[in-house]
Amino acid sequence: MTNHPIHMHGYDFEVTGTDGGWVRPEARWPEVSIDIPVGAMRAYEFDAVHEGDWAIHCHKSHHTMNAMGHDVPTFIGADKSRLTQMIRRHQRGYMPMGTAGMADMGEMEMPLSDNTVPMMTGWGPYGPLEMGGMFSVVKVREGLAADDYADPGWYENPPGTQAYEWTGELPEPASHDSARTLYSPRPSSRDRA
Repeated sequence: MTNHPIHMHGYDFEVTGTDGGWVRPEARWPEVSIDIPVGAMRAYEFDAVHEGDWAIHCHKSHHTMNAMGHDVPTFIGADKSRLTQMIRRHQRGYMPMGTAGMADMGEMEMPLSDNTVPMMTGWGPYGPLEMGGMFSVVKVREGLAADDYADPGWYENPPGTQAYEWTGELPEPASHDSARTLYSPRPSSRDRA
């Protein structure tokens, strides 16, 4: 295997430890992703002030898009039914993977040996968690004790704070009549006061 660039949603953090030991406070650096070499570890700290369920996962494309990629192109949305029939003539029981971004694998609930970690690591409030074994959830809640490792359940988002599918009419697309790059104006000192 190779390195894994681990990314955490919802927070920035400070890298506080490596295989070489604890990093002195003046030498720590801020990150939202940290590259971890094979067989290595990294420690980081963040101030858990934003309640919620926050994804922590590998940022390699074959882990974020198709957990069974293994140098095979991502087939999200591809109809592989004809190809599957052809392969099954030679290999009975062949299963295509990744057509729905690995959600299809999570829904199968195949039996596993006792010593096997499931490729899909569980179910979330809206269906299977789709990024395979390189994905976890950090659950931040008010009032959890430092030594409380019990699962607090899924976070209940306050009303009006979740994305939803818009089914109304779409506005006209915004466009500009010049190819020139436009920058947002820098706030003046008066605006910052």
